[in-house]
Amino acid sequence: MAKVPSSVVAATGLVGGYGVARWTKKRQLGGAVLAVAGAAAAQQWRERAGGRTAGALTAAYVAAFAGSHPLAKKVGAWPAVFGVAGAVALASWAVADRRG
Repeated sequence: MAKVPSSVVAATGLVGGYGVARWTKKRQLGGAVLAVAGAAAAQQWRERAGGRTAGALTAAYVAAFAGSHPLAKKVGAWPAVFGVAGAVALASWAVADRRG
């Protein structure tokens, strides 16, 4: 069975976490989606690119989540979420997925 690229897992966690929180009106549920996908992506990053890179990408994932909030005030919620998810996916692909 083929593994889903970590870039897809990370982007899905950001978009899916927001979507779940918005549609269920339960922020904790969205946070759980965000956390599970982040942990899965971090494990793949560690396997593919090492611990230091995994730490940096995990920090980028958390920063993207946090940064989407003020960005949403300027461009809207969905564009902000898609923008940060795309940035994390691109970074993940560049340093972890592209190699394997």
